[in-house]
Amino acid sequence: MAEQKETLPPQHQDGQPGSEGAMAPRPRVWAEGRRGSGRLDGRVALITGGDSGIGRAIAIAFAREGARVAIAYLSEHGDAQETKRLVENEGGAARLIAGDVGDPEFCRRVVADTLRGFGRLDVLVNNAGEQHPQGNLEDITAEQLARTFRTNIFAYFFLTQAALPHLAEGAAIINTTSVTAYRGSPHLIDYSATKGAIVSFTRSLSLALASRKIRVNAVAPGPIWTPLIPSTFSPEEVEKFGAKVPMGRPGQPEEVAPCYVFLASNDSSYMSGQVLHPNGGEVFNT
Repeated sequence: MAEQKETLPPQHQDGQPGSEGAMAPRPRVWAEGRRGSGRLDGRVALITGGDSGIGRAIAIAFAREGARVAIAYLSEHGDAQETKRLVENEGGAARLIAGDVGDPEFCRRVVADTLRGFGRLDVLVNNAGEQHPQGNLEDITAEQLARTFRTNIFAYFFLTQAALPHLAEGAAIINTTSVTAYRGSPHLIDYSATKGAIVSFTRSLSLALASRKIRVNAVAPGPIWTPLIPSTFSPEEVEKFGAKVPMGRPGQPEEVAPCYVFLASNDSSYMSGQVLHPNGGEVFNT
């Protein structure tokens, strides 16, 4: 069932999280002609890393289903404004909040801003992340280790702690983990460790919140074409990105976003503590 191999043009960006506007080709973040069905009517979602890539696709998909969205992002203001425009094109409303989710004070401020603007919070999407490849474990500095863990897992704790007092029965929390949590990555050891921690965080939090009828699930994307890729890897690695999965190509953000719509909506009302795997055909029995 393998598809024909697809390659990307060699390219590189200096500095994370990277710019979607500088990518060639641009990631596909919305499926043209796809219509919503009101599955998120009246709901408010907070999405971290929502300015580009998977986060942008989630914001657009949520807006199409009737949600209003608050978008937290680090510093890519141009990308964030473009996401806001795309959300509004779907008839939705968006608020943009810039800052570092690794800072617990910023996480409290993001939640307060969302409540001030929209009056409620129903869906929390912990999605922001960063990765820094190293050839050997010994090359991972204490500073890199702390930074990766602060962005990729500490922030999930900080933001969830800030949001929980405002989440009512029927709310949903969705965490972005990764295929690397299941198959590992020799050059992304610290990143993979954080993604494994997110799986355990999801499972444990789902049990802790079950009595409050708040569902907690996760999505583990495989190789998806987002700004993180050219801002992480060399041009030669970008050209081969995604070629090794069974489908023979990288995925697009628009192919991942429906997982989040499903987990945010009542369609997944009997699911909690679970992980969905949009990864190009890799199979994991865990």
